[in-house]
Amino acid sequence: MQTTAIVFEQPERIGLQALAIAEPGDGDVVVRAEWSGISAGTEKLLFEGRMPAFPGMGYPLVPGYETVGRVVSAGKNAPSDIEGRLVFVPGARGYSDAAALFGASAKQLVAPADRVIPIAEDLERTGTLLSLAATAYHALTLPGMTVPDLVVGHGIVGRLIARLIIAMGHSAPTVWEINPARTDGARGYAVTTSEACEGRRFSSVIDASGDPDILDKAIAVLERGGEVTLAGFYSETMSFRFTPAFMREARFRIAAEFRPDDVHAVLALLADGRLSLDGLITHSASPAQAEAAYRTAFGDPACLKMILDWRELQ
Repeated sequence: MQTTAIVFEQPERIGLQALAIAEPGDGDVVVRAEWSGISAGTEKLLFEGRMPAFPGMGYPLVPGYETVGRVVSAGKNAPSDIEGRLVFVPGARGYSDAAALFGASAKQLVAPADRVIPIAEDLERTGTLLSLAATAYHALTLPGMTVPDLVVGHGIVGRLIARLIIAMGHSAPTVWEINPARTDGARGYAVTTSEACEGRRFSSVIDASGDPDILDKAIAVLERGGEVTLAGFYSETMSFRFTPAFMREARFRIAAEFRPDDVHAVLALLADGRLSLDGLITHSASPAQAEAAYRTAFGDPACLKMILDWRELQ
């Protein structure tokens, strides 16, 4: 089998290539991609060559864990009703000439049937946001966690965290953002700056900015016994001054990658009308313009989310 895929040939080099993929097994499905998202976090690190050692790393590689497509064939052990369904694909495998981290940015995908998740037809391209929404949901539902009353960062993950806090029935958080290009788009919560909140204290701070220096900034505004949750992916060593953390008896949490249950929880909130993904996809491009699309996704602060429209690729 052949496919056309986004390939990071080496750091700073990206292209669209024809690749051979393994024949699907009895438990696999073949998916024809319709849209895929570009991650401005982990994929930027891969593109720049700054990604820490990770299972499946190596160049050339096929990125992508934010794909929506349609199942065109299914193995005999796959669910009987999955063929023809619109599905969310958090990763794919089986490329003969490239590593797959995470492998879903390609026209035709082979993936285990138990990894793809059927979604409603009306989600269409917004289904590409399920990875980020599930990541945000996972960060908000760590065991014993205090609901955040401060979100740092109003990029797409920060917006999803704020929307989810409200969708889950909690009070609207305060959101900090330093970039004027990203202060608009709030839905039911206030976006402000740390300077405007001078003197305020928060019981639970969640970082969605990816700032490696966030710990001291967050600790400085904690109430005694407060906690800081890191919801980003940080490639640099992080540190904090001990004395302020000691005086506040601060606690720290780190949210890892989302799980299938997180995706299903987000889908339930969407189905109930409590959560909306509207207004978060700001840019779209054909895979044929992949290099320009990735550079825009990584470098343009006005780009909340760039998606690739695989339907444009003949």
